[in-house]
Amino acid sequence: MKEFEKIREDFPLLKEFTYLDSASTSLTPIPVIEEMNDYYYNYNSNTGRGNYKIAIKSSNKLEDGRKKIAKFIDGNPDEIIFTKNTTEAINIVVNGLNFKKGDNVIISNIEHHSNLVPWLNLNNVELRIANINNDYLVNLEDINDLIDRNTRLIAITHISNVFGSKQDVEEISRISKENNILFLVDAAQSVGYTQIDINKIKPDFMAFPGHKGLLGPVGTGFLYLKKEIAENLMIKNLGGGTVRNIEGNNFTLENVPYRFEGGTQNISGIIGLSKAIDYINNVKIENIENYCNDLTKDLYEKINSIKNIEVYGNPDNIHHTVSFNLKGLNPYDISKILDETSNICLRSGFHCSMPSVRTVSPENGVIRASIHCYNNFEDIEKLCNELKLISQLS
Repeated sequence: MKEFEKIREDFPLLKEFTYLDSASTSLTPIPVIEEMNDYYYNYNSNTGRGNYKIAIKSSNKLEDGRKKIAKFIDGNPDEIIFTKNTTEAINIVVNGLNFKKGDNVIISNIEHHSNLVPWLNLNNVELRIANINNDYLVNLEDINDLIDRNTRLIAITHISNVFGSKQDVEEISRISKENNILFLVDAAQSVGYTQIDINKIKPDFMAFPGHKGLLGPVGTGFLYLKKEIAENLMIKNLGGGTVRNIEGNNFTLENVPYRFEGGTQNISGIIGLSKAIDYINNVKIENIENYCNDLTKDLYEKINSIKNIEVYGNPDNIHHTVSFNLKGLNPYDISKILDETSNICLRSGFHCSMPSVRTVSPENGVIRASIHCYNNFEDIEKLCNELKLISQLS
């Protein structure tokens, strides 16, 4: 507990605000910001394009970040593609696979829009939806029933950004392999909160943000892409850094992963993300997971005990995110009151997951409180005391 109280010193914003919106964007610790500033102050240069000292240093820092990311998820560096967020990572897969007319893709009804809209946008591909059960888990029987000989891919979120429920991705992966189907995992809400082991999950693709659980800067993320599949993916973002040679009208692509990283990368952001992984490793992911689970349990129980509040989620399988509503009150109004009166930051609405939220609150959405390792039990107590006062209005 003491180590987590000390962590709060690395997040100056917490001196004024009670920040409970980490499922949207986590706070960035001072050491990460200092590492990014060091790049701008002392070796600001492009990567892979110069043989002078500071260009070599920035290039090496970028590749060190790739190695560090790979080690963090127990993957290989040549299977890590830098992106600006999870959305871009998923779109690389959606636009890279050569779908045929009649193919179908299976997702769930609790996906973030990033793992929904790109699939909806595909022509001649049927999107099939597996429903969640009463425990807010994707129904595995639904997945099995939806599979046929034209099923090309299953794409599932690891932890729901609305209900906090952790899906059995290892079992879904087994189902996909058994049926010779590709498998994509949206890890936006799990990486940095729980240990990710690519060799246990065995996905073909796994999309990650830098700015949520990993405590990294915005505009960073990465895609795990199994190498043997990567060689056959189409590439939509071609240009600087993606080709080895051009002769006449013909060009030769760079090796994987560089062929997918067109143009100048977010160099300072990736360097910051690399430092953020150091930060997570120093605290230890197992400590973060246990502490956040304790906070989440306390958050769920305290909110659930307040009169006129309806909480969504299974208390036995809920991770760092608790969504709820106060009966008779608009969630937007509640979040605004909390902000104006108490500097409490949490999100309301549909959370870029309309189908998911509409399973429980079709009209106005829900309020969502989400935590990270820089939060404490006092934050939860403060929120719940304010909610008790607001609940008297309903």
